[in-house]
Formats: sequence, C-alpha cells, structure tokens
Amino acid sequence: MYAKGNPISENSYWVGLMGLSTANMNAAFADIAKSGATVVRTWGFNEVTSPNGVYYQSWSNGKPTVNTGSTGLGNFDNVVAAAKANGLRLIVSLTNNWSDYGGMDVYVSQLTGTTNHDYFYTNANVIAAFKNYISTFVGRYVNEPTILGWELANEPRCTGSTGTSTGTCKTTTITTWISEISAYIKSIDKNHLVALGDEGFYNEPTNPSYPYQGSEGIDFDANLAISTIDFGTFHLYPISWGETSDPTGWGTQWISDHQASQAKANKPTIVEEFGVTSNQVSTYTAWYNEIISSGLTGDLIWQAGSHLSSGDTPNDGYAEYPDGQVFPLIQQHAAALKARG
Repeated sequence: MYAKGNPISENSYWVGLMGLSTANMNAAFADIAKSGATVVRTWGFNEVTSPNGVYYQSWSNGKPTVNTGSTGLGNFDNVVAAAKANGLRLIVSLTNNWSDYGGMDVYVSQLTGTTNHDYFYTNANVIAAFKNYISTFVGRYVNEPTILGWELANEPRCTGSTGTSTGTCKTTTITTWISEISAYIKSIDKNHLVALGDEGFYNEPTNPSYPYQGSEGIDFDANLAISTIDFGTFHLYPISWGETSDPTGWGTQWISDHQASQAKANKPTIVEEFGVTSNQVSTYTAWYNEIISSGLTGDLIWQAGSHLSSGDTPNDGYAEYPDGQVFPLIQQHAAALKARG
C-alpha cells in the first residue's frame, strides 16, 4: 500500500479546476513544497450539466458521462504529474457535500428529480452512479504512487438527528453508506488508503457544543471504526461553528479529542482543514503545538495560495501565500512534525 510518513500540507482544491497551464500547476505545487509539505488535498470532481472548461463528469437527462479527455481526467493526469515532479502526494476527494463544483446534489437532482440531499446516501440509482464514477476515476490511478489516498466526499452531512423522529437522516445512514462505498473502492484499488473526508463531528446528543451533537448525521468514532476506512479526517472552523468565545482554546480541545479517538481506533488521524481569518499566527501556533504534543498524525491547512503568471489563486480569507506572515510558521511546523517522526 502506498502510504508512508506524517502528512503536513495545504489544501489546493483549485489546482486542477482553474484551467491552469502545466507550468502554473508546477509553480503552485512548488510553492506548496517550499512550505515543507508532503501531501496536497485536492478535488477529484466537477459535476456539470452544461459542459465548459475543466469538468470531470457531465449530466444530461439523468445520464452521466465521465470526461476522459484533455479537459477531464486528462487534465487530472497533469495534476498528478505536477505533484510528482515536486515530490508531493495527493489526497483526492471524489464528491462534494456542497454545491460548489456540482457535488452530491447534481446526482440527486438528475436521478431522482428532487432536491432531497439525503437521497445521495440511500437511493440505489444514485449510489450506482457514484460507483460508476469511482470505477472510472479511481481505476485510472490504481498503480499511481503519487496518490496517497481517496476520500469519499468533502464534508459529507445529512439532515437528521440522533435517534429522534426529526429529520430524514440519522448517523447510521451515513455510516452504512461509508461502509458500502469504502468497500467498493477497496474492491477496485488495494494500493491506496481510503478515508471519509468529513468534519469530524461527534455523536453526543446532550453535549452543549454543536459539533459534538451529531445533528449533521456524522458519528466520528463509529465511522473511524469501519474496517475499510484507513485513516480519520476532521476539520476545524470554530468561528463558523459558533464557538466564538475562545476559538483558539476550543480548537485545541477539538484536536485533543480527535487524538484520543485516533488512539482508541488505532488508526492515523489528520486535521485536514482548519482556519481562522484573524489572529492567525497566535491561533495556529497553539494548534500546531497541540498537534505535535498530542501525537495527532498530521495536518493540512486550508488553504494554499500562489501568485501565478495567470493571477493569484483563490482567496476566501484563509489562503496562505508564500510571502504571507503564516508561511514561515507552516515551514517551522513541518520541520517539527518531521523531527517528531
């Protein structure tokens, strides 16, 4: 299996979706490599109903067509080659909970004629279509060591509850789906790791803190226990989640709790997205210290930024450019994580 080391990196969802030249892909990955990174997380999806630019699957009247040409998987081949040329490996997410770049809702709309997001996890036709996409995309890279792992989705959620009658989806719905889809990936590709790509929400209904309550259909510990899930993932956005009184301290505890889950499951676990838009240096210093001291496997900051010949890469307020104040901190942390081993 193509797995080794503690991942330290940045997210670059955009590197294969902006229509970048090979030279600019290489420049973006070179910037990431300068941070001390070893792994880059990126999107392996773009669902469209009106093909234009770079896309990986188009839909028409309920029928999907995977784009294997130069604006599709041929383009992703260039992403893989550029990552490899810069000594980096890839974690690739295969669909999106959110509407950006199509995601789950395109499958649901095209195949069920509804807007019921949760059908992505339960509708037989939707599941079959997703498997078809996985078969083509994952199957293309079975023997490619630049791929570190596959993620089932970016931030999967469902509307639901923890055992009450409200909502249409309980945590067991997504857990069952994870078991089926991760086993399917393993049946195609035994060379790469598989993870969920979730935010790491717990399932503790009486907990006063929203990310612990299970209200988004995620049970981190139950999902990590699935035999065909190789490593755990979680995200960290305290401000977005309403933890505003002490986001730094809350985030430190969130990291500690997931390290405890890592130890309980005896599986590597990474905080694969995290960010604040103010007090970044002090907050990230505290979180990095907790990652190192707790023994969490690794981390991927959200998100990488580059000044390319085509212009600056996307900045949602979290982007870290090589000339920014956070970049030296990322480099220091990468060295510390490597030294820890």
